[in-house]
Amino acid sequence: MKKLLFFAILLLSVSAFQAQTKEELETQKAEKQAVADAAKAEVDALQAKIDALPGWRKGAFGTIGGSLSGFNNWFAQGAPNNNSGNIGFTVNGFANLIQEKFFWRNSLTTNLNWVKLDNKDIATDSDSFEPTTDVFNISSLYGRNISKTLAASALAEYRTTILNNFNDPGYLDVGIGATWTPIENLIVVVHPLNYNFVFADDNTIFNSSLGAKIVADYTRQIGAVGFKTNLSAFQSYESSDLSNWTWTNSFSYTLWKMIGVGFDFGLRNNKQEALNYSRNILGNAGETFDSVDNDLQTYYTFGLSYNF
Repeated sequence: MKKLLFFAILLLSVSAFQAQTKEELETQKAEKQAVADAAKAEVDALQAKIDALPGWRKGAFGTIGGSLSGFNNWFAQGAPNNNSGNIGFTVNGFANLIQEKFFWRNSLTTNLNWVKLDNKDIATDSDSFEPTTDVFNISSLYGRNISKTLAASALAEYRTTILNNFNDPGYLDVGIGATWTPIENLIVVVHPLNYNFVFADDNTIFNSSLGAKIVADYTRQIGAVGFKTNLSAFQSYESSDLSNWTWTNSFSYTLWKMIGVGFDFGLRNNKQEALNYSRNILGNAGETFDSVDNDLQTYYTFGLSYNF
């Protein structure tokens, strides 16, 4: 009986000791966490002050997606012997000089994709990767501050394709007006005096004109999430047939170190390109601006992302 009583007391003592130790450890953890949180808040505040200092801000992030496959004697499908694949990547980069009296913002957006389907039973089909998505955009915005959120500005923006039909068409917007920055990371450009230079072999469809340029760009990094949305629109004073707009969006989520997943999609409306495709690619010689079906242009890319 004495032995049982002794073991019972011993077990109770060990349990009490363990409970006390756990409570002490949790208390110590809470104290350390409070110190760490306070230190992180101080570091974030210092970083915010550093970011607000005049100077260059540079950065880039992008998405890489792709797959490769090969089949031999896979009779369940229409082409039992084939090699296929798709490869694509996007890059969003910026280099911004921010000073007290002026700013100079430069950005690059590109999205390139290739697709391959080689049917090994057909000798005449292509065995190469063929370009599918082809987007290239570079812009430079200079502004002199009038107030904290408003500046007189000048913009040059160039858009084209680089894998196929380089500079056919190509678009160069050059204009002046005002830039509004109501909140951090948001830039709104309104240039009522802008000339849209259009470069193309077929000048019966593609024409340059004077008009208004509107650009809205928002780029943000919140923890592991990075995103960028950009709307670039030109409204021709000569004819709505010569107007166009492009809206691109990029998202990335960092999973480990600099690697994560990314998603990009874009929308575009350009009646000149729609007419050129119908007349010169599909062979509809009688197509006009009034008869062409100006479908919305879209693209998307999903895959691994990498932050530079």
